[in-house]
Amino acid sequence: MPRAATRQRKQSFIRRLITPAIAIAALGYFGFHAMSGELGLVGRAMIESRVSELEAELEVLSGERQELVARVSLLRPESLDPDMLDERARLNLNLVHTNELVVLRPGHRYTMN
Repeated sequence: MPRAATRQRKQSFIRRLITPAIAIAALGYFGFHAMSGELGLVGRAMIESRVSELEAELEVLSGERQELVARVSLLRPESLDPDMLDERARLNLNLVHTNELVVLRPGHRYTMN
């Protein structure tokens, strides 16, 4: 029985370029999104600027909170400050003594609590 001859084909030029073309396309896709995606280099700069803005806002709000905590601690029964009690009573009741002078600041909003 004669042996079957195998026929080898020469790879075409286009067939040799398929794998490198797919690899270059994938690298280009991921490279593009690494640069300009939401979490890429450009997006990271925007995220860092937003973080710095929020940290500044946090510092302001923390300061306000500390001030409010200090004022509330003055109103506790254990450490009641007479001046604070007098200030809050006058503000809430809208009362002054007869011999006191009241100075109203322009542009200030006076509220009744």
